[in-house]
Amino acid sequence: MDPRKNPYAPGAGTKPPALVGRDKQIEAFDILLERLEHGYAEQSMIITGLRGVGKTVLLDVFREKAEARDWATVEWEVEKNSPFGAKMAAQVRRALLQIAPKARWTDRVLRAAAILKSFTISFSSDGAVTAGLDVEALAGVGDSGALAEDLSDLFVAIGEAAQDNGVGVIFLLDEIQFLQPAELEALIVALHKCTRRALPITLVGAGLPHIPRLAGEAKSYSERLFRFVRIAELDPTGDARDALTLPAEPAGIAFRPEAVDFVVEYTQGYPYFLQEYGRIVWDETSASPVTLDDVRSVLPLVEARLDESFFRVRAERTTELELRYLYAMAELGPEPHKADEVARRIGRTAQQAGPIRSRLIDKGLLYTPGYGYAAFTVPQFDRYLLRCHSGLGE
Repeated sequence: MDPRKNPYAPGAGTKPPALVGRDKQIEAFDILLERLEHGYAEQSMIITGLRGVGKTVLLDVFREKAEARDWATVEWEVEKNSPFGAKMAAQVRRALLQIAPKARWTDRVLRAAAILKSFTISFSSDGAVTAGLDVEALAGVGDSGALAEDLSDLFVAIGEAAQDNGVGVIFLLDEIQFLQPAELEALIVALHKCTRRALPITLVGAGLPHIPRLAGEAKSYSERLFRFVRIAELDPTGDARDALTLPAEPAGIAFRPEAVDFVVEYTQGYPYFLQEYGRIVWDETSASPVTLDDVRSVLPLVEARLDESFFRVRAERTTELELRYLYAMAELGPEPHKADEVARRIGRTAQQAGPIRSRLIDKGLLYTPGYGYAAFTVPQFDRYLLRCHSGLGE
């Protein structure tokens, strides 16, 4: 089939041609915006899940829906150890300029800009953040140097400015697990203050499955402030099959049921894997319908592509000792494992192996689903390790 007309989209964060299995999350987002528009308080949302399940895709869908309702939208992929104060100031500046053109700024918007100037002086040395705003800092607000207090002042000010202009503000933060504890705490405190005032400002974050625990450790009331929405693999009896077959239907390409069964079983319904498998089947198959032999014959190409584009880049971020730890986990299976059990497999005590495990969590390769346990953040990472690093088990 013609690769120039290949409908599958396995890129990082790329919206698939058939977005299936996420209707509940999209409806929950619509409700969130509508409630805030009507002056009701509502929980912000954090989407959690493993790599490749479509968290970033959902954030992009949410952005499109918010923009269609004339909300000010700010996207931000959090990076480890990036200057939070400066980045937040820059994002708030963007939101202010979306709320209204500068020529039509109300007193509330001007006040928010003045508080932004105060916040910038405290947390950013980059004068470009407030360049062109032509306002003086508002002394005594947003300038205490205490991040949670000053961010609260800033969020309330921008929320009031948005309310005054009949719009809302939404922050869309990806990789939210990379925020430092103090930064996550400040966000929670600021959002809590806005929620209490029913201001039209909210946050939707996306991150790994341990975010609810991190948020709870930052502030005990976070479970009441956020709606934590877990997304996972697609239903193998319905949505996963649709994700594979629906993109090909407009071109008149069909799959035999047994071919679909094979692909869905191999990919375990993970959206990224389904898109990658579909792309390669399309490029390597000459005619419709796609048969079981067709999808079996391209499996080595699929694995090679996944190894290259999805798995290897993560494995290459590890030291030899960290990779041995991951391989020991893979030998035990894909499910979560106790730290002491993994440590024994690499000839160490749990205490000795603790720093290795901590570094892997910090790199985003493992997460802690429960006390004393660790699990892969990347689905099927165990398969990759056993397939490509078998020498580590000798």
